Amino acid sequence: MKKIVFMGRSGCGKTTLKQALRGEALHYHKTQAIHYSDAIIDTPGEYCESKHLGRALALYAYEADVVGLLISSIQEFSSYSPGVAASCNREVVGIVTQIDRPEGDPARAERWLRLAGCDTVFHVSAVTGAGLDALTEHLKTEETFPAAP
Repeated sequence: MKKIVFMGRSGCGKTTLKQALRGEALHYHKTQAIHYSDAIIDTPGEYCESKHLGRALALYAYEADVVGLLISSIQEFSSYSPGVAASCNREVVGIVTQIDRPEGDPARAERWLRLAGCDTVFHVSAVTGAGLDALTEHLKTEETFPAAP
């Protein structure tokens, strides 16, 4: 299975998505540091929200085969710069989370991810399980990038 690193603002659902993909009970847990599990690297939202901490995300991208940029359907703005995916030498996928929320706008979140450079975008709900199979199948494919020398 490909290893994925989750990046996104605080509260966008990175840790909850990790729990859902691993079949764990869902419970809110504020990620304070980088968490490695078998195929998922979970990063704190503050790393995406601060230019000083954001530099560390580039380093963690080298530990993964896929970079997952997450945006919640209820977020009111995107923190990703247009074309940011082009700065990564790994596959970058977009993940719209919390699609089950009635006040959400998954289409808007997908537009932001596409503007950031994500050609592949998944819509998921950790609560209902919607979209988790498609994301899991994508990560099961064997294509990986070679390790840096």
